[in-house]
Amino acid sequence: MEQGLFLSMLGFLWVAAITPGPNNMLLTSSGANFGFVRSIPVMVGIMAGMQTLLLCVSLGIGGLLLAMPSLHTTLKVLGSAYLLWLSWKIATARYEELDASEKETAQPVKFYQGLLLQFLNPKAWLMGLGAIASFSLSGSAYVASIWAISFGMLLVNLVSGLIWLGFGTVIGRLLHSRRSWKIFNLSMGILTAACVFLFGISG
Repeated sequence: MEQGLFLSMLGFLWVAAITPGPNNMLLTSSGANFGFVRSIPVMVGIMAGMQTLLLCVSLGIGGLLLAMPSLHTTLKVLGSAYLLWLSWKIATARYEELDASEKETAQPVKFYQGLLLQFLNPKAWLMGLGAIASFSLSGSAYVASIWAISFGMLLVNLVSGLIWLGFGTVIGRLLHSRRSWKIFNLSMGILTAACVFLFGISG
């Protein structure tokens, strides 16, 4: 893949990765509630899920979704339902004292949950489909271009994930009252639910 095309692809992927969406809302909430280190598994899970989804799209599954409207609709309904459930869990997360021993009793989102979320995340599908449709090359260059897209996606998801996770961790250190925690979690829940209408129902 030529340098100019690769840089254009990075620009597309970066905008898709850094803008607010289900993944970034989840990372921010997890960083605030559980800290940076305990949230790393879900970040890695999100990255692994995006890579797996990209592989599926490159093998033609994305085209199958576009060719079968009923399957696409089913994915949207399931994804919207899961995001609304996730929003509820975030919004109603119980208050955790900042004492480390007490915070260990609550469990952050796990690696496999972050991975599986991508297959029900409309924004993730848009990112994968858009990258393959716009930047993959035809013929013998196809496989090499998929590797380039995969590397680019891994890079932007890592940087974006660290930024949003770090942002949430900083917020968590600034929240010192039960009321502020409730307001924050409720806000994150509402923003996650809003993603349903931005990337799911409206898409």
